[in-house]
Amino acid sequence: MSPAAQVTLTTRRSARFVAWTRAWRAGLVSFDEILDDLTAEEEQHVRDLPGQWREEVELREALPALAKLHPDEIRLVLPAPGDPRGLPGPGPFTSHALVSGEGVIASRLGLVPETRQHTSGSGVTFTTVLWRAFELPEAPSAQLPGVREADGALSLALTETTTRLVRLDVAQWRPELAGALQALRKPDAETDLPPGYDPRARRLYARACVLDRVLTLAGQAAPGGALNSFEAQQRDEALRPLAGACRAALMAACNAPFEG
Repeated sequence: MSPAAQVTLTTRRSARFVAWTRAWRAGLVSFDEILDDLTAEEEQHVRDLPGQWREEVELREALPALAKLHPDEIRLVLPAPGDPRGLPGPGPFTSHALVSGEGVIASRLGLVPETRQHTSGSGVTFTTVLWRAFELPEAPSAQLPGVREADGALSLALTETTTRLVRLDVAQWRPELAGALQALRKPDAETDLPPGYDPRARRLYARACVLDRVLTLAGQAAPGGALNSFEAQQRDEALRPLAGACRAALMAACNAPFEG
């Protein structure tokens, strides 16, 4: 599988961060457990964290800044051009989250992930994650659909788009992604939420994670001009409503209230 295809098989970093941080703040997982999950595959740092005299610190040193927050103060945002749901007003955090396509709101703190590629002396390439921190003027109010509403909207969007997705046949114009698509059909640990989430939120998260990655693969430019500009435009128009419903589903699942 190509490196580009491998990248798209990763669940959104902000989704994992929010789910596990909320579970930690609810007392359902330990500090070490959240660190183990978030840093198992990638080294993570935080930059410009308020109250830190160093410009950049490891995630272990940054997480205590969230130690007094209620789980409901921590939530996922997955904005897109023309779809700024969940974001506060204009400002540095909003601008960076729109560019990244994801972010975390933790009361009056905003975090946006960036990736950095490094190559070791032996030629091995690896990725580290840098979370950029932004102070927000106030804690934004959450005005997002709940799990039941988002689940219904995702099912409807999937039904309406299925015929077009079949016609697109990603494997035909992007043969090297066939293996990636096959891998997406297999369950994996990344599509599971930590303790505290109810079964419906878990099902929605698992379905939305897989679909989100498939949509990312489908939206990548085909090598060698396998799609002309008109076909690419038709593809994007067909997938846009489904992508929006998928983002809303991920936000609803990750931000869902915990079980009693």
